[in-house]
Amino acid sequence: MYSWIWRHLPGNSLVRAVISLLLVIGAVYVLFQYVFPWLEPLLPFSDVTVDNGGGTG
Repeated sequence: MYSWIWRHLPGNSLVRAVISLLLVIGAVYVLFQYVFPWLEPLLPFSDVTVDNGGGTG
């Protein structure tokens, strides 16, 4: 998959590397701004049960 993307990017290796970096940064931005906030209420991470009954200590 990555080689297919690399072959279809325009320019020489330096230009391709810059475009690839921009694509990765864009994907991370979209994930953190839109996908993860939308997904957070659907995940069970806030349903944490802590037993407060007599441990050793």
